[in-house]
Amino acid sequence: MFLPVKPLGGAWKALACCLLAMLLAGCSGLRSPAESASAVAIPLDTPPAQTDIAASQHEDFTAGDTAMAQAGRETDQFAAPDYYDFDMPAPAVETFDIEFEAASAEAAAIEASRREAEAVAAIEARLAQIQRDHDAWHRLRQGMRLTPVDNKRVRAQLKWYLDHRGYLQRVMQRARPILPFVLDELEKRELPTELALLPIVESAYQAFAYSHGRASGMWQIIPSTGRFLGLKQNWWYDGRRDIIESTHAAINYLDSLAGQFDGDWELALASYNAGPGKIRSAVRYNKKRKKPTDFWHLTRIRKETRDYVPKMFALKELFEHPEQYGLDLVPVSNEVSYEIVELDGQIDLALAAELAGITVNELYQLNPAFNRWATAPNGPHRLLLPRGKADQFRVAVAELPASQRINWVRHKIGNGETLSHISRKYGTTVSLIREVNNLRGTQIRAGKYLMVPTATRSLRTYTLSQNSRIEKIQNTQRKGTRREHLVRPGESLWSISRSYGVSTRSLAKWNGMAPIDTLRVGQKLVVWTRAKAGSLASISQTRPSNSLHALRYTVRKGDSLYRIASRFNITVADIKRWNRVGKYLQPGQKLKLYVDITSQSS
Repeated sequence: MFLPVKPLGGAWKALACCLLAMLLAGCSGLRSPAESASAVAIPLDTPPAQTDIAASQHEDFTAGDTAMAQAGRETDQFAAPDYYDFDMPAPAVETFDIEFEAASAEAAAIEASRREAEAVAAIEARLAQIQRDHDAWHRLRQGMRLTPVDNKRVRAQLKWYLDHRGYLQRVMQRARPILPFVLDELEKRELPTELALLPIVESAYQAFAYSHGRASGMWQIIPSTGRFLGLKQNWWYDGRRDIIESTHAAINYLDSLAGQFDGDWELALASYNAGPGKIRSAVRYNKKRKKPTDFWHLTRIRKETRDYVPKMFALKELFEHPEQYGLDLVPVSNEVSYEIVELDGQIDLALAAELAGITVNELYQLNPAFNRWATAPNGPHRLLLPRGKADQFRVAVAELPASQRINWVRHKIGNGETLSHISRKYGTTVSLIREVNNLRGTQIRAGKYLMVPTATRSLRTYTLSQNSRIEKIQNTQRKGTRREHLVRPGESLWSISRSYGVSTRSLAKWNGMAPIDTLRVGQKLVVWTRAKAGSLASISQTRPSNSLHALRYTVRKGDSLYRIASRFNITVADIKRWNRVGKYLQPGQKLKLYVDITSQSS
């Protein structure tokens, strides 16, 4: 007879299954006591993971179940079934496929690696884009518009550049502070950015370049073209070397030339080199003979112009595809490296460099238009300073009175002195001395005083002034015997070169000049000859011409060789050649001088 009981929970039901299994095992008589114990320990319907739980609960079964049954009878909360349902579904047993799991893990790793590679690639692409956005050479390539040219003449120039990679590296270094500004100006005018390569052809981006044709600056503008384009050129300042002004002028000129030749940039570039008149003449020559009139078929042009345009297109090819030619580009930032500071008057350049915390050479490199030791009296008074130095300069110069921006000397006029002598002595101009002293003419009186603006440092400090650059060129060691020549009235580079048996171009090169430059009386020239020392005498050593006057000069107290030479517009070397003089002069000593009469009236 079965007693009614309450339904059993999961643990109790499992234990009941165990008891049933034991009963069946005992009845069969087929199992040993050890096997029976084993059957009790592992219920049929209990997963292996639950075995320990069921066993641990076995001891509390009788007392707990009796209590629960008693409570059920008293409260009548449990419905007692007539029997236990032992036909329960077995729990699902999770299978483990090693090959599948390994393949899944490998696929997950591959996917993670792919995503990581994509993320790295995206970061690298972004960094590359940022670099390109800040790279002036990339910007140059993006704005190129000229149609590429591939012919024998271009390939010949391209080969030369590839054979002279060191030259290209130097050029790119020089272009670093200037290229971003040039690109800015070309983009404003919507012109081909290849034109930023033109200063390489013209001057290798050298702001102080000066050619045998009197072209000056990185854009190599000749004096007449410079005046036509509105560039100031005077003793103090040459706008052809001004980075800002010359770039504006050159770009305006190129744009104008392109318009004159109906947008044909090859003819426009040739015109920039040779002049538009000569190119139009060459075009007409071909047209009359029914020949093509494009640049590549022109014959009546100079060799320099024939090579000029191919050089430009070779550079275009090289900088458009640097990786193809293995060209390592010098990094150039898109940001202009200088700031413009406007002043209200003249300032000594050595003083300006000191206030800005830079060297005089650094200041000249950014302001190559200034010929002397100061900005021009009548402007421009603008200075270009490195970024980060401009604010320091503005603060310092604001605290400096205008009277202290230039050094002033109170000069007592000596006997025989002229404004020309005084201006040369102090490195200034006659016009400036006249202006600051309110002089109407050039007549001055001995014993009177003049206020003369002068440099705050030794003139040798201004190493990139025009005089210092010429002196450096003249002192360059060359082959032959070095001689000095003092220019006389009526002489030219051609006549002097004939006298010494040298070429006019060589003579001009030795003195930092162009063959067609004019000379001034008393100017010192350096001549290198192949003749032995003493076999040739300079013109200043020969007997005086009709324009020279021999005189006896009595040395006065305070005189020096330099003072006397400056007074009579001659050189100290001349005095020493004409006289036997020691280290010091004595008052009353007599000197023989040969003086150019015409030079004394200035």
